[in-house]
Amino acid sequence: MTLNVDKCKQMVIMLHECSGIGWHTVQKAVAHKAWEFLDGTSAAEWLAIGFGRAQAETAARRWSEPFDKADMPYFRAMKLGASVLTPYDNEYPEYLRRIPQPPWVLYALGRLELLGRPSIAMVGTRNPSAYGRHTAFSLSEQLSVQGLTVVSGLARGIDSKAHEAALRGLGSTIAVLASAVDNCYPAENRSLYQHIIEQGLVVSETPIGSPLHPGMFPLRNRIIAGLSLGTIVVEAAKGSGSLITADQALEMGRDVFAIPGPISSPKSDGPNSLIREGAKLVSSAAHILEEYSWLQEELRNLITAKKTFAEMASMTPEEQKIIDLLRDRPLTINELHQLTMIPFGHLSALLINLCIKRTIEQQPGAVYIAL
Repeated sequence: MTLNVDKCKQMVIMLHECSGIGWHTVQKAVAHKAWEFLDGTSAAEWLAIGFGRAQAETAARRWSEPFDKADMPYFRAMKLGASVLTPYDNEYPEYLRRIPQPPWVLYALGRLELLGRPSIAMVGTRNPSAYGRHTAFSLSEQLSVQGLTVVSGLARGIDSKAHEAALRGLGSTIAVLASAVDNCYPAENRSLYQHIIEQGLVVSETPIGSPLHPGMFPLRNRIIAGLSLGTIVVEAAKGSGSLITADQALEMGRDVFAIPGPISSPKSDGPNSLIREGAKLVSSAAHILEEYSWLQEELRNLITAKKTFAEMASMTPEEQKIIDLLRDRPLTINELHQLTMIPFGHLSALLINLCIKRTIEQQPGAVYIAL
């Protein structure tokens, strides 16, 4: 495999994928710009910049090996077709750069452009009530239809409903995994996971081949909050992981929204408590969108671009030829006939159809213009 990875990115990926080397240890190498002067094959060099003994020996051993070894997570990710992003890549999401400990490496499968879209997180209990399932699905679909990408964690319950509904809209969805991107957890969401890879995006900071353990879930939650303008909590009992995500969002200076629930339901304790503490009570996408009025033009442009693409995809070659001519200048039916050589009867029917589709308009004097 031919690699085109600069030394800085290469070192960050290599260290991130080493067992026993965490975020702060990678930060030491970055702070020293170790890729500029380290040969890296001696443990003493890594010790000199603050690595522990075991970490230094691991880094020296790995740095002396080919970067593209077939059993390494980076090679396996590339073979899988995943993108491997570091904060030094343009595609790395800007909102995630701003959190206290942004992931050194993100592995991504699917539509990478979604990382650059305005996003809202939706989280909640794994065992929602009928009210919670309905509310999560309805609100997520509304947000996606308006162009916002819905971010969640692919867990059963509220997360799953959020992803399913968001796939119905323009905004689509991003699933942030605690496991590696090639490992769907929980397994029951395999079908949903495949749909998200095809129509949305799956991301994780976990190197491929790493075993899943409970400590990965809070780390996953910080990415959910970090990718998003704000986090919506639908249903969550006290002490749940969803409230941890909300706390992380607040620490990052992001918004927290909560769906109110019956005071008799333990699943409503979390969101109702958040509302008492100052989270915004919401029951529709409009309540969230009004907080981001500065996004209206960007979302409108996304919707318009999607509409234009869909219209073009449904056009016949003759219809598209007429639209292309009218985009240059207004024309009469006689002028269109001369330019296209389409028979008058058929041309008239095409023009009526395009007017119905609202892609062209007839003006006084039987002049047609493109909309």
